[in-house]
Amino acid sequence: MKVMLFGVGAFTQGVLHILKEHNIEVCTYLTRDYAHYGPMLEGKTYHKEYYPDPCEILKNENIDFVIPMSIDWAKQSWTKKFLSLNIPILSPKGEAYNIEGDREFSHQLCEKYNIPFPKSYLAKNKFEALEILKKDYRPYVIKNIYCSPFSPVHTIVCETPEQTKAWFDAIDFREGIFLQEFMGYNEAGHIAFVSNGQIYSLVTNQEYKRAFNDNLGIIAGAPLGGIVEQDPDDKYNIAKELLHPLLPWFKEVNYNGPIQVTAMRKDKKWYVLEYNIRLGVTSGPLIIKMLKNPAEVLYNVACNKPITLNFDETKKFGCSLTLAGYGYPYVQINPPKLPIQIKEEFTCDVWWNEVDIDYNKNLFTSGHRIADFIAYGNDLQSALSLAYENIKKVECPGSYYRTDIGKSMWPPIYD
Repeated sequence: MKVMLFGVGAFTQGVLHILKEHNIEVCTYLTRDYAHYGPMLEGKTYHKEYYPDPCEILKNENIDFVIPMSIDWAKQSWTKKFLSLNIPILSPKGEAYNIEGDREFSHQLCEKYNIPFPKSYLAKNKFEALEILKKDYRPYVIKNIYCSPFSPVHTIVCETPEQTKAWFDAIDFREGIFLQEFMGYNEAGHIAFVSNGQIYSLVTNQEYKRAFNDNLGIIAGAPLGGIVEQDPDDKYNIAKELLHPLLPWFKEVNYNGPIQVTAMRKDKKWYVLEYNIRLGVTSGPLIIKMLKNPAEVLYNVACNKPITLNFDETKKFGCSLTLAGYGYPYVQINPPKLPIQIKEEFTCDVWWNEVDIDYNKNLFTSGHRIADFIAYGNDLQSALSLAYENIKKVECPGSYYRTDIGKSMWPPIYD
């Protein structure tokens, strides 16, 4: 079997490497201009600058199925041509795509199926945003309307109405904004596959999205750490309350692919914050390695067939730690290329992000995120201990990592 990933960076490298461990031939279509080193370690790569259209590569390489690491694959000049090839892709298409791509669509979907959703509004400009705040005076989380890594607006959490109003002066309203009621801090996620008209629960997860210890600082562009727990029985009832009511819609639109719900617990019930149609930024490689038969599962989901989940019982928990580089999460800062020194051999998975290598095989930073350290265990503490033991083996000037992963926000039992 031959698989192509659309993506860059550590999350792409992790999936590539694990599939290779299961004797799958892999290659990558590099969709952005940075973070190429990790995928290049695992197999052939094709840069979008030299191959503006991946369709010929897909045909020439006889690719069996595609795994996109971002939703932006569906908005390209070559998307229609790609879909005409009928190559299976691990992503929903058509109307099903809108559950992540369009926040108001997911809002209306939840209303239709009586799924709890925070009070939310669309605002096309600053005037409309101020009017909404005047009429419904409460704190809001400010989000983009159309989910895209290239949106001019990224998530801003406001904990008071005054904070919300203050941000309106600094926001680019070019695409409008989505205002979602601030619901507190009791957040968790659940990830499943939908295939052949069924929902298959995989894991409950937690992402540490703020930049610094004790959940301080801004929401980072990607999480600084994450926890994943095998949860095929949905022990926290997140899937039961927020995914299973959508089963009629999943069947109606012929949904097949991953589905992640990020949820908030309030007043003894779960609320949807958003849905995602990918395996998850910190969770994808973790989930794939927890499965004994990942290639078979991913291929069958891409083909909308029934699946059988066989979990590795020695990996009940997984954790991810990010080594952040100089200036992160304030990516406007342009750091120098700083040396990366590895002091000892790693004993867990390490996936490289914005790094590069010189002619003498010395690693150096080429951006703001350096690497992700991934570890597993029968219990959470053993996974955390192994990851923290390994992240200390790297030195890079100005880098840092959160030291409190697993000490807050977990487990997701809030009543």
